Amino acid sequence: MKHLISPFLCRLVLLWAVALPFASAATPLDLPNLDALMDYRPKIPLRVYTSDNVLIGEFGQERRDVVAIKDIPLVQKQALLAIEDSRFYEHGGVDFKGMARAVIADLSGGLKQGASTITMQVARDFFLTKEKLFSRKVTEVMLAYKIERALTKDQILELYMNQIYMGQRTYGFGSAARVYFGKALKDLSIAQAAMLAGLPQAPSSINPVANPKGAKARQHLVLRRMRDLGYINEAQYKSALQENIHTLGEGQSINGHAQFVAEMVRQTMYAQFKEETYTRGISVITTLVQSDQEAAYDAVRRNVMAFDQRHSYRGPEALVALPRNTIERQKSIEATLQQHPASDKLLSAVTIAVTPKSLRAILTTGDEIQIGAEGLRRAAAALAPTAPSTLKIKPGSVIRVVQDSRGRWSITQLPVVGAAFVALNNQTGAYRALVGGFDFNASQLNHVTQAWRQPGSAIKPFIYSAALEKGFSPGTLVNDVPLTLSGLETGGQPWQPQNDDDVYDGPITLRVALAQSKNVAAVRLLRAITPKYAHDFLPRFGFDATKQPVNYTLALGTGSVTPLQMAQAYSVFANGGFQVNPHLIKKVVDTRGTVLFEAKPTVPAQETARVLDARKAFIIDSMLHEVTSSGTGAAASQKLGRQDLAGKTGTSSQSFDGWFAGYSGDTTAVAWMGYDEPRSLGGREFGATLALPIWIDFMRVTLAGMPLNQALKPAGVTQSQGDWMLDEFLNTGAIRTLDLDAPQALEELASP
Repeated sequence: MKHLISPFLCRLVLLWAVALPFASAATPLDLPNLDALMDYRPKIPLRVYTSDNVLIGEFGQERRDVVAIKDIPLVQKQALLAIEDSRFYEHGGVDFKGMARAVIADLSGGLKQGASTITMQVARDFFLTKEKLFSRKVTEVMLAYKIERALTKDQILELYMNQIYMGQRTYGFGSAARVYFGKALKDLSIAQAAMLAGLPQAPSSINPVANPKGAKARQHLVLRRMRDLGYINEAQYKSALQENIHTLGEGQSINGHAQFVAEMVRQTMYAQFKEETYTRGISVITTLVQSDQEAAYDAVRRNVMAFDQRHSYRGPEALVALPRNTIERQKSIEATLQQHPASDKLLSAVTIAVTPKSLRAILTTGDEIQIGAEGLRRAAAALAPTAPSTLKIKPGSVIRVVQDSRGRWSITQLPVVGAAFVALNNQTGAYRALVGGFDFNASQLNHVTQAWRQPGSAIKPFIYSAALEKGFSPGTLVNDVPLTLSGLETGGQPWQPQNDDDVYDGPITLRVALAQSKNVAAVRLLRAITPKYAHDFLPRFGFDATKQPVNYTLALGTGSVTPLQMAQAYSVFANGGFQVNPHLIKKVVDTRGTVLFEAKPTVPAQETARVLDARKAFIIDSMLHEVTSSGTGAAASQKLGRQDLAGKTGTSSQSFDGWFAGYSGDTTAVAWMGYDEPRSLGGREFGATLALPIWIDFMRVTLAGMPLNQALKPAGVTQSQGDWMLDEFLNTGAIRTLDLDAPQALEELASP
């Protein structure tokens, strides 16, 4: 009887409280003013979008989308009123009939009903605590009357539907629709609207992510009330009951493939707005193109995994002892897997049974999977009875698994190699895509902007462009034979640069030397123009001179650059000689639509931005096209079937770094791969095997359907003896053979 008396007495106390003459203008208590309602300023998170309006980042404790009452669909309002306050538009803030009905329901053991009106809930949510005290309840009633006098019913309902907590860090119906269903409120079905309307009662425990069964049961109650009140007919009711509702998982309402970009924006906004960044409702529109970003993300993930597949299996991520008790075992597995979150499609699992040819494991979802011999081939050594303890897979091992399109499972592992990809509009400098690493959640190091790595042969086009200033041309002959630089020349020990493949072709043109990435030829060219001259030439492309050596190893790319610098630098060749300034943010607005920042349109090809003569840019461009048609990057033209591609591979000493930097049309893109703690990627790994495949996969998407692009020849450049030459060097001063006036060079050219 006690469980009936307690709620009954509570209802009587409430009835007595509301019977007091609170409806008059004067009230016996000192109530708070209503400024928070009259000038509603909810906490709205920072949101980051692509240029085509795809949400890629959200930062703030409260997820909230404020929706005006006129934009909230009637069915959503009806669903809410049906379950929370069906007489909302009839009562004056406190519903006496509703309270009486709730008391009767309590006494009869029927379905428990709430006695608080929507107005009372607004009073509580904005001004009061949720303590179940008599004094708090009296204040709540009095505030409800005060609110009803100050605001219209629609204004009160709008406040409620934007302020109420809806579970999963969401506040208000607008954000709940997006987070749970990936839709705007106006696009919800009756069944979805009913499910949202059922959340305010217990948002944390019965939301469709945390408790699908509980949310479904609550939804059925809302639908029944909507039918009983005449908001929907019998056919609509039955149809809504049968509708299969798909709910998004945690975080799925945000595109998670641009997290490095979202973080770059967050840091920029925080530097200006500090803590207001997360509550002011700032929206940032970036220059990113969603299709390009998806292509970049997929290309990086695919090719990093391909690299990892070419190398050995490293063993399980962890080992957990499995209790004998079934419940304890389940808890142990769940706790362990929470420490090893999924990386996109790479899921973590705990093995429960292992043989050399089969394996059973439990996923985070609790589902059990089985992997056969075919799916275990990669980890065969780890399944052998004689496997070392650090490699061996046994019950309790934490492994990674992946499922193919046919539903078959196989074992895999998280890659440990780092990677980066960035694409710029080479006319304006706007970012088109950026992937700073394999998995943002595993490492927030943005390799595009923060990784200073040796560029290897990717630096050579800039050495060659400096040589054009000295009278060299693509047709200049250089002797590709072994070279020894004396200690007098190096300022230290004698040095013998070598070609990567240890193949030497004798006299070749500079065009061929660049296409085939001949190291010795590049060193000879640098010796002719001097390291100091080349070093002073590099900053015009955006390189940091302090991070480049002033010696002969400069020709082999022993300095330090970032992938972003490489993209900026190669854009100079792509756009005819102009430096571009990479920029990410197009527009910043707040929740009221006030424009806080808007980037000025970039006008391409301004002479004030010129850093390289148009003729020299044209000549280097033609040489970079040679790289992708017949040189180390020929796979690009072969696989893409296009002849308008230009770029250069790069492999640093001992294969610590693999690069490909190139462009087509108005897009310049750079791919890089390497370990964060520099070490060899493998004796058979080069820029052409590591980075070029990423670049090709991206360009396959971004260039699809695009017409071929052909550079226009500028005035002052002429074909002479089969290749391009600057007009001023046609008859006088042209260097036909490298080191023509140096006796040593003549002897080298004459040698077999």
